[in-house]
Amino acid sequence: FMTSRSVTVAAIQMSMATNVATNVATAERLVRDAAKAGAQVILIPELFEGHYFCKDQLVSELSRALPIEGHPTIVHFQDVAKELGVVLPISVYERANNALFNTVAMVDADGSMLGIYRKSHIPDGPGYTEKYYFSPGDTGFRVWNTRFGNIGVGICWDQWFPEGARAMALLGAEMLLYPTAIGSEPPNPNWDSSMHWQRVMQGHAGANLMPVIAANRTGREVGVNTEITFYGSSFIADATGAKVAEANREEETVLTATFNLDEIQAMRSSWGLFRDRRPELYVPLLTLDGGVEESLGDDFS
Repeated sequence: FMTSRSVTVAAIQMSMATNVATNVATAERLVRDAAKAGAQVILIPELFEGHYFCKDQLVSELSRALPIEGHPTIVHFQDVAKELGVVLPISVYERANNALFNTVAMVDADGSMLGIYRKSHIPDGPGYTEKYYFSPGDTGFRVWNTRFGNIGVGICWDQWFPEGARAMALLGAEMLLYPTAIGSEPPNPNWDSSMHWQRVMQGHAGANLMPVIAANRTGREVGVNTEITFYGSSFIADATGAKVAEANREEETVLTATFNLDEIQAMRSSWGLFRDRRPELYVPLLTLDGGVEESLGDDFS
């Protein structure tokens, strides 16, 4: 029973072992810790079943992908969600016939699966060669009406795109969740994007007047040709973009924060950012090069 639609959210930060069973057990232990701390919506990092395999291009890693139907990790956490009465977005490597996707399954607090979101923006650079492993998602941005509020989820590289955050806000999201795997950049190990990474998402929170929860992994993972040290720095931002909880770069952590969704809704409405939008002026967003003339051609008439 919720008064004034108060919700407690959690971000889990953890390092990954190489085997699935260990990581599932670690994630479950931390989910239980978060639930004990009162969390109702709990975010586990991206692709937490193993090491971040996209740092190398290995055909052997493609066999990690499994169908959503009957997926053992999703089924496991459906049982956990039902037992604890918590919402769990679960990040997996999905096989759909001959297509492979980076996917989140949204598990509601009764253990039911509300649907899936397939990662829209697929990065491709040294250490993060995801285009080898994933097709661009075809679900579009999704928002789910869960027991504890309307939740939008973007996956890692999605979190750099304000269009995705805005689309989820327009679809009725009340909070934005970003499971992540990000760390060092192999071409320049001295480059540290962690604060930039946080600020971009803080901007999504402030521009859309809704909390943002980001859960990253930690640890050094050595691949065949590449290694990455993941920088943690998981955080929760409030509806103005201010960080209200933050993890360090190394430690396993459960972050929590509590928000009143009704109060935030009132602020979001009264601030006028959605009232004063001008969608008809945003046509350049429908093109790659900002070419308004082309975008207003036959396809958009």
